[in-house]
Amino acid sequence: MDAPFTPWPDEFADRYRKDGYWSGLTFVDLLDQRVASQPDQVAAVDSIRTLTYAQLRENALLVASGLYENGLRRGDIAVVQAQNTCQYLILMFALFRLGVVPVCALPAHRKVEIGYFCRHTAAAAYIHPGGGEYEHIAREVGNDAAQIFTMTDVMAMSGDPTSLPEPPTASELALMQLSGGSTGVPKLIPRTHDDYLYSVRAAAEVCELDSETVFLCALPTAHNFPLSSPGVLGALYAGAQVVYAEDPSPETVFDLIDRHRVTFTSAVPALANMWMDAAQARGWMPEFLQTLQVGGAVFDSERAREVPKILGAGLQQVFGMAEGLVCYTRFSDTDEVIYRTQGRPASPADEIRIVDETDQPVALGEPGHLLTRGPYTIRGYYRADDHNATAFTTDGFYRTGDIVRQNASGNLVVCGRAKDQVNRGGEKISAPEVEQWLRSHPDIVDAAVIGLPDDRLGQRSCAVCVTTNPDLTAKAVRAFVRHSGLAHYKIPDLVRFLPELPHTAIGKIDKKLLREEMRP
Repeated sequence: MDAPFTPWPDEFADRYRKDGYWSGLTFVDLLDQRVASQPDQVAAVDSIRTLTYAQLRENALLVASGLYENGLRRGDIAVVQAQNTCQYLILMFALFRLGVVPVCALPAHRKVEIGYFCRHTAAAAYIHPGGGEYEHIAREVGNDAAQIFTMTDVMAMSGDPTSLPEPPTASELALMQLSGGSTGVPKLIPRTHDDYLYSVRAAAEVCELDSETVFLCALPTAHNFPLSSPGVLGALYAGAQVVYAEDPSPETVFDLIDRHRVTFTSAVPALANMWMDAAQARGWMPEFLQTLQVGGAVFDSERAREVPKILGAGLQQVFGMAEGLVCYTRFSDTDEVIYRTQGRPASPADEIRIVDETDQPVALGEPGHLLTRGPYTIRGYYRADDHNATAFTTDGFYRTGDIVRQNASGNLVVCGRAKDQVNRGGEKISAPEVEQWLRSHPDIVDAAVIGLPDDRLGQRSCAVCVTTNPDLTAKAVRAFVRHSGLAHYKIPDLVRFLPELPHTAIGKIDKKLLREEMRP
């Protein structure tokens, strides 16, 4: 059987501890510290409950003891599929206390993904939100997990917290995140308390969170970005308050921002655009919002410049991966850096290489493949020896699959994905580059560029657009790209329109499905 977890070599682990990156603390210790210093401070709020830090720990201990009485033990794995509520936070800290490792499944995952996670990890439990659709998934994967619980089941559990065994150590696994790959089921990303808590601490410090921060979690809370960059866990590290949004619609989010005096929130570009459009249409500007983080995809630079005037908040761009490295623009950066780059690494111990196809370094400012290594970047996926052999270099650098260039100030500009390109008659077209121009069209909400088979060129480029203007034509779109100043071969050969783009369960545009749907 493949190795479940690839540890950092001793020389690196010793260095990270010596230099203070790894503190030897766990997320259990983090919550204990918050309770000791501010027990009555509000930790989290959702539509039905408010939890202080003391109440969060009390509830987590009761759930932990209940799960223990139901047979879960330190080192077990639980596939957890939950929604944006305080219950998720209670469950996570209960599992942290038990030393049970949660797999952070998303609400959008269905039986294929859930079944795979359960089988691949020999899961001791599958915990889901309950309700018709999830009950159906539970029945479908019933033989893949040792036990199945709804979130209601779990929240009703209680036992004697004094009977709990010793908590895990910092070197043990805290949780498993999911890769963002667009083909097949996501790979599992093992994160220890040491490395994940350091990433949370570094993010909270870079983003200048403090006990006065009110963080709105509108993206799915299990995803790495809203969970730890700095996200929910970063807010708790800073002693701040988390506000959960049941959905990311402007109707829900705007009310929560005003009612709870939200100061900090995060979004992907499509969501940020939706909020900005709705804010303009309603003449709404939040009074207390200080920072809008945008990550997950490249944010159009001209649209980025509009954030302060539309939302009255500063923009922070974020680029990273659940495997580790996360980059941020800083609040002290120039406008050029904030609006036109995706920032620089959170930690001084983050190592990056930008290389060509032969792993040789490229010149400063030239695009290349991003490789990274550091105190919170994994050394291997969970039980994936064959994949790890190609996903990591022999000296431990992770091959991110991103094409970036680095400017003189050390900030990265994301140019695209290594394989997200169209080979049109030997000319390589970066799909994200063309997509960025398409999204800057006033009538185009979202766009994806894909390659379709062509007898003459090998591939033709096809732009699939989501538009707010039913009268927009393919000819007009092609003319817009032509007038942008891009090379002629980058003008889409074909333009198609859809009411919305398909997405994978992890939230990426499903280009594989698009190619199948658009194939002539």
